[in-house]
Amino acid sequence: MEANNRFESEQALGSPTGQEEESSFDWRKFYTLFILNWQWFVLSVFIFLCGAFIYLRYKSPVFQVSTKMLIKDDDSKSMRSGSNQMLANMQDLGFISNSNGIDNEVEILQSHILAEEAVRDLKLYVEYKKEGRIKNRLIYNSQPVNVDLDPTSLNNMNEDLLPIKLQITKEGRTYKVDGVAYKLDKSSDNTTAVKVPFNATISSLPATVNTSAGTLTFTSNTGKDVRRLTNGKSLFVTINAPMAIAQNYVSAMTVEPTSKTTSIALITVKDKNVERAEDFLKQLIYCYNRQANADKNEIAMKTEEFINGRLEKINSELGMTESELESYKKRNNLTQLKLDATETLTQTSEYSTKLSEANSQIQLLDYLRQYIDDPRNRYELIPSNVGLQDQSSTALINSFNQYVLNRNRMLRSASELSPQVATLTATLDDMQKSIRIALSQARRSADIQRQGIERQYSMYKSRVSNAPEQERILTQIGRQQEVKSGLYLMLLQKREENSISLAATADKGKLIDNPTFEGKVSPKGSIIMLVALIIGLGLPMGILYLLELLRYKIEGHDDVVKITSLPVVADVAVASESAKSAAGIVVHENKNDQIDEIFRSMRTNIQFMLTENKNVIMFTSSTSGEGKTFNAANLAVSFALLGKKVILVGLDIRKPALGKLFGLSDLSQGVTPLLAKETLTDELIKSQIQASGANNNLDLMLAGPIPPNPAELLAKNNLAKVIHYLKTNYDYVLLDTAPVGLVTDTLQVAKLADVTVYVCRADYTPKANLQIVNELCQEKKLKNVCIVLNGVDMSKKKYGYYYGYGKYGRYGRYGSYSSYGNYGNYSNSHYGQKNDNSIKR
Repeated sequence: MEANNRFESEQALGSPTGQEEESSFDWRKFYTLFILNWQWFVLSVFIFLCGAFIYLRYKSPVFQVSTKMLIKDDDSKSMRSGSNQMLANMQDLGFISNSNGIDNEVEILQSHILAEEAVRDLKLYVEYKKEGRIKNRLIYNSQPVNVDLDPTSLNNMNEDLLPIKLQITKEGRTYKVDGVAYKLDKSSDNTTAVKVPFNATISSLPATVNTSAGTLTFTSNTGKDVRRLTNGKSLFVTINAPMAIAQNYVSAMTVEPTSKTTSIALITVKDKNVERAEDFLKQLIYCYNRQANADKNEIAMKTEEFINGRLEKINSELGMTESELESYKKRNNLTQLKLDATETLTQTSEYSTKLSEANSQIQLLDYLRQYIDDPRNRYELIPSNVGLQDQSSTALINSFNQYVLNRNRMLRSASELSPQVATLTATLDDMQKSIRIALSQARRSADIQRQGIERQYSMYKSRVSNAPEQERILTQIGRQQEVKSGLYLMLLQKREENSISLAATADKGKLIDNPTFEGKVSPKGSIIMLVALIIGLGLPMGILYLLELLRYKIEGHDDVVKITSLPVVADVAVASESAKSAAGIVVHENKNDQIDEIFRSMRTNIQFMLTENKNVIMFTSSTSGEGKTFNAANLAVSFALLGKKVILVGLDIRKPALGKLFGLSDLSQGVTPLLAKETLTDELIKSQIQASGANNNLDLMLAGPIPPNPAELLAKNNLAKVIHYLKTNYDYVLLDTAPVGLVTDTLQVAKLADVTVYVCRADYTPKANLQIVNELCQEKKLKNVCIVLNGVDMSKKKYGYYYGYGKYGRYGRYGSYSSYGNYGNYSNSHYGQKNDNSIKR
């Protein structure tokens, strides 16, 4: 009875509405799917691995090349020298920001303009490919013919970004050129690219071909590793827009400082050709230095322009002074003047010189103030090193020029609205105000100094009022000549100094490490093969698992366990034809087949569920064709083989099938005549019992004629009397009832049953039908319920978990059983129909 208690406690504690889905991952199901469908997994893995191998074989590899460049930063040192120490201290305190750091240089190195310069210098916008068996292969510097496009057309290509494609074929001593150019058709609302084909024949190189896209130039490649074009072979050339290639390099390039404490930049680029990547990095650094030197020389060029202009003007004024002196001497017939070397003349000459210098400084200050006040020169370089003696103004002008250079360099890769450029612009505006103030102060100081000199000069001049008029006039002319000559010599000296600084410009960036090949970046063979393996395993697994999720019919024991917590007493396999008797009975005496063992297991489990003095077992299902009659009949035979008296009662009075199963022809006897009686005696009940023919211990009580009112008949007390009589006279009473999912007849019978066996069929019963028995158990309309899974086909791979039955003996291959399942479908139209054997009233 321990097993009996186990079944009762399991049914009492378990929720009949079905078990909760397992929260943990069901590895066993995946393992079973893999084992049962290993051929699909092998095929999928083979296909994906072959695809990955082909992809790796013909995919163009991408390589990575890197180099290191030292970015020289001399601005901070120059700011700390001399009179600029105060500005340097302000920068250290954060009042003035110096954006000319490593971060700005990194952005400049990643600019599209710089990359385009390198692309144009190396002609990387032209791509060459040689003819291959399956795929054309990229070549660099080994092409037999160089192709180029005129600069004007290249600039136009930057606007349209449409390539030119050529095929150059060697035919004897000539080259046949077949090309396609693309033109944008802007005549309609939607701009479209129109193909413009062209062809030409080149007899000798160099040669030019005029096309709608521009003038193409063809020259022979004189490099060392040139591969000559053999007869009949083709060279494929693509001319792209330089800006498009520059954009590709910028996206494939990274520039970053090696550390926070150094100004060394690590430049890395990815390319399909290692040599091309190395050349691009070298040329990029060269273009960077070229731009930086142009920025540095811009101040010197502006200064030289200013000095040349002043020299031209002063030279003209000096010539006029000398001409005036010559004319005066001629008019007055003067050849030599002797004046007394008195103290008065000495002082007069000295203050005259000082007055000339003061006037020169005032002229310079006025000119610089006029230059700064001109709106056109708002953010232009201010001439420096022109002889200005005011150190404060000179320092501010030098600092202002440095910030102008920084701003101009930033404008190459950013707009005026960017934060960094806006900061520099604001700083320049503030410094211009400071320069104006400094120049104004210097102008007032120079004017005061000049007034003092003029007073002293006037005092000494009055002392020589008695000197001859000629001496006074000559002195004035000589003074003007001296001023002009001194200024002219000073500007000549400054021009030479400026030329020396222009010639001594050093590169801003220094290549400290040659471009280094760092290996292949893509495709990664190991990763791609691993991904192919994972996809090859995951794709069939996902498909199989999806098919599992889409199944709506019960296919095995696990499906039943997941839907309901009711005990499953047996999984009945499909019986073989050799195991069945003529009546469709598969359980036989003295047999040890698989099907016999299954019904013995069912018999044992149901015995454990029966308590003392309880022997009524009811079989039902949710719909027709699930095998309840077949299982009830064979279980009855199995009980009879124990030597027990067993009776099988057909209570499916709407559509009886028990007589057909046992091969009985007389269907007039059965339950319905008893239920229709007003008075029921034991003799009447006994008269409706007949032998089964399958076993001497098994009797049958068929359903009898189909009545017009089956539900009313089953609701009468006569059914209880019949069951009571049978319980008293038989060891086991098995009731074959109608499907509980279609009619209510079974619920009337369930009140008299001790155990309810609910039969479902693999690959036939929908999973939703099991909810019927769950609800009936919750509502306590069925008691002591167990499940029998019928029709399990052991030959199908999806029932791999049934292989364990092979332990019990020698089992062959079982075919399908067609005796049950063909009873037709229950429907309301079948019930209540009269036939020849129906009860007449």
